[in-house]
Amino acid sequence: MAAQANHVPRLPGYPEELERAENDIVALEARLECQPADLEKRVRRAYRLFHRASLTGIMVHFEAVEAAISETILKFGPKEDLCLLKANLDFRFHRVAEVRRDLEMCPRLAGRFEGRTLLADLDFQEGHYAGARAALEALIDENCTWDNLARLAHWKGKLGGIAEADRLYQEAEDLLTAKQMRSYTWLELQRGMLAFRRGDYAQARMHYERADKAYPCYWHTDEHFAELLAAEGRFEEAEALLQKVIARTDKPELQQALGELYLFTGRPQYAEPWLDRALKTYLESVRRGDVHYFHHLADFYSDARRQSGEAVKWAQKDIEMRSNFSTQATMAWALYNDGQLPRALEYIRLALSSGVQEAGIFSMAATLFDAAGENAKSQSYAQAASQINAKHRNFHMHH
Repeated sequence: MAAQANHVPRLPGYPEELERAENDIVALEARLECQPADLEKRVRRAYRLFHRASLTGIMVHFEAVEAAISETILKFGPKEDLCLLKANLDFRFHRVAEVRRDLEMCPRLAGRFEGRTLLADLDFQEGHYAGARAALEALIDENCTWDNLARLAHWKGKLGGIAEADRLYQEAEDLLTAKQMRSYTWLELQRGMLAFRRGDYAQARMHYERADKAYPCYWHTDEHFAELLAAEGRFEEAEALLQKVIARTDKPELQQALGELYLFTGRPQYAEPWLDRALKTYLESVRRGDVHYFHHLADFYSDARRQSGEAVKWAQKDIEMRSNFSTQATMAWALYNDGQLPRALEYIRLALSSGVQEAGIFSMAATLFDAAGENAKSQSYAQAASQINAKHRNFHMHH
């Protein structure tokens, strides 16, 4: 497919796929009313509910998946496909310990290809980078699937090999069929983000446009376009597009992004209502026992509304679940803003020891080392940040 990227056929896009998913769910639910003991249809319904939720990103849809899984396990016991789906759902929402318990419910699951893939994902999230890479390479040697190539590409993109990451994403595209346009779009968005993170906006736009042509009307593509427009200084266009995406998804992280865009452009009076909405949803989620917004809360209180004690609190909760370069850097910045420079330096050194190659983390390191009087280190990391992305101080979203 990569060789044909400039001639991607305009196939049915997001609205059509969502409609098919909704219709399948309705049909399965009608059959289950007549045959409530049909386990196969219950499992299919749970997977179709997950498919719909993955398309929309809407929290209530994910809650429907969780309810369907829990009900089926309660009535029929832990079945491998259900436990695998539950593990994927828990992983999406950063419930790391739950993922391992899900796999343990069916002992053979951890040995299945899909289970081993999830364990590699967990290794990366928990900061076991060498183990994650070795596991992914072994899985690819055994069965070269597009999604595991993409996982290895993500590893490379974060830990230094930008060109190699892009090559692997392209190799993953070559394994797709003509019907897998949403997967192709996702891969193009990843390639666009690689270009965006090194300040190559023209290349990023090219990949985003390919994604949009391949799979039209996808809100996730619009989200990336909005970030690009803001980084280019086209703030009104970015604002309008973000509002459009928020109207479709109501995602609090995008509400925060819009609020931060208003702050970035010197319009705090417009920012506050959006930041209020985002914070309300984050805190309601936490009260329900969810953990996936800990990272967003740490960012929120570090940058959008500077409350350093709150930032440290949420960063600590996040890092207790998964200690990796991202959570470590977030903790470092929260501690720095809270006046705890020695501890902040410990965490930024820990993040840097991973080998991560990100302009934002290098820029943060430059600030912290400068504050500590380590001028040579500060200058070195400031230079490294600019070499990766000379535009790293332009607007960007927290992903």
